[in-house]
Formats: sequence, structure tokens, C-alpha cells
Amino acid sequence: MRIGVLTGGGDCPGLNAVIRAIVRKGIPGYGHEFVGFRDGWRGPLEGDTTVLDVQAVRGILPRGGTILGSSRTNPLKIENGIARIKENLASLGVDALIAIGGEDTLGVARALHDSGVPVVGVPKTIDNDLNATDYTFGFDTAVGIAMEAIDRLHTTAESHHRALICEVMGRHAGWIALHAGMAAGANVILIPEKPFDIDRVVAYVESRFRTRYSPILVVSEGAHPVDGQMELLGGDLDAFGHVRLGGIGEWLAKEIEKRTGKEARTTVLGHIQRGGTPTAFDRVLATRFGLQAIDAVNEHDFGIMVALRGTDIVRVGLDEATATLKTVPVERYAEAEVFFG
Repeated sequence: MRIGVLTGGGDCPGLNAVIRAIVRKGIPGYGHEFVGFRDGWRGPLEGDTTVLDVQAVRGILPRGGTILGSSRTNPLKIENGIARIKENLASLGVDALIAIGGEDTLGVARALHDSGVPVVGVPKTIDNDLNATDYTFGFDTAVGIAMEAIDRLHTTAESHHRALICEVMGRHAGWIALHAGMAAGANVILIPEKPFDIDRVVAYVESRFRTRYSPILVVSEGAHPVDGQMELLGGDLDAFGHVRLGGIGEWLAKEIEKRTGKEARTTVLGHIQRGGTPTAFDRVLATRFGLQAIDAVNEHDFGIMVALRGTDIVRVGLDEATATLKTVPVERYAEAEVFFG
């Protein structure tokens, strides 16, 4: 078989490990041939390919990003997008496609499968918000980066007797904020799933200031106050209809200063969370996903996504994987609230 591989959406530590595993098992193990599509869905839309053989994947395991490139191109918003992809796959002699990505990328994969293209999906998102899998690779790396940053903020906050706010990624799900905040001993964690009461947040901050320590707040970019709105960076939408979020950290800093008379500063980690070498956990998980994905293709088990359940890699339908977002449940947030203030 000749199999196409693409990586879509935001870059993520562990993508190269998936690609490597697919190729390293698919060529010597099954005798398949691979073609890499450049820059997400733009590649099959425009027939832009690159060689993807054993030599191409040597040495890429510890590298962040993706050797195939990525983009937020959405074929569903382009006239005859699905038809163009099918034509290009046919002309290139591609028998099946492995799509590595998050909710948006896999949503396109599902549409392609529904139109008759043999597709296997691999879940990827640092936000860990993809349904049907316990964890996605990239999440562990992002949490580790955020935790280290918050650890460092503790010392400077205490030196200057000010409140420090760390804004992390998380549009609709607060998994990064929850895990990083708990791991780093944050005094307040704010997530999109639970709108916050600014008076209560200020009370936590003042309580912390009464100790010899200074308050550290961790906030998801999509968090917002009760009866308030998410803070937006401009009004532009990407190809999948997402607005750029950001600014909630600065809003919080101003409110805390105004209400407490204490200095407050914000650190926005942004794309730092996506970059750099993946952790051991993410390298292993991504590798296992890649191995299971090429097994599924070899068995002609299409329309599925590989997923982690407990310690096992299983296969679930693409429809199940993209049906709903996985958000932080109330009981998990309650565990973190024990340590607020």
C-alpha cells in the first residue's frame, strides 16, 4: 500500500515520534510505502508532498514540532475541498491516509472517511481535550513547561511581595491550568469550565498576602468571570472559526491591584508550551499511537482513531472521538480548590 501521512493544527511535542513509528514499522514490517503531505490539509489539497522513508525519520524522535509542517487549513471551508483531496490522493496513488491532529483535523478526517477515503486518525493536542482518549501526547510536555515556569514565579513573587499570574493555554478546557497549577502549588486556578467570582479570587489573594508568601494564580486563556466574557485578542477567526483568546491574565492583574492595593504582574506562556523536546511520557505514548495506527491501516480498519484507555492503546470510531470536547469535571476541580488561598 501507498500511505499518506499528515500533521494538522497547532504543532505539538511528540508529532515526530508518531511519524517515526509509522514509517519504522510500516516499511520493514509490512512493506508499505509512505508519502508525507506538507503543512496539514494544505498538502493533500494542493498535492504538496515530501519523501517519507526510513532515512527521513532518523534522529527525529527527540525533536519538537513536525518535520511535515502544519497549518490550520480547513478543506470543509474551501469550495470542492473534499473532492480536490480525493482527486489528488488518486493521482498520487495513495491508498490510505493517516491524519495526526486534534478535534478540527480529525473532523476533516471523519468527513473524508464518510466520503469513501480510507482514513485512520491519531489524537494530538496539548490541551488534552479530545474525547475518547485518556491522554493525548504533548499534554505532559506542556504541563511540565508550565509547572517549571510557575515554580520560578514563586520566588520572584515572594521577593517583590506581589501577586503573579501565569496565563496558560486552554480555550475551552482547563486541563493544563489544573495539572500545572496543582503540581506547582498555585493559590488559585481558574479554568473555562467554571466561571469565577472576582470577589472570591481577591479574597484568596488577600488571604495569601497575610502569610509571608505571595499569591500565584494560574489561569486558562479561556477562563472568564461570572456573567463575563472570554478576553479576545482581535476579532479575526481562523479557518475553523476560532477566535484568538488572551488577555484574561492582564485583566486579573488590574483588578487585583485595584482591589488590594498590591502589585500584580502577568506572565503569558503562549507558544512556549508547544515548543521544545517532548517528555519521555509523550515520546512513548506518541510512538505507541504510531505503531497502532499503522497496524490499523494494514488491517484495513479505517474510520477509527487510536486512543489511550488506562495503559492500553485501543481503537475508537472517529465519530466518537470528535463528538464532544473532554472538559475538566467538577470533582477534579474540587480537588484543586482545597489548596486555594
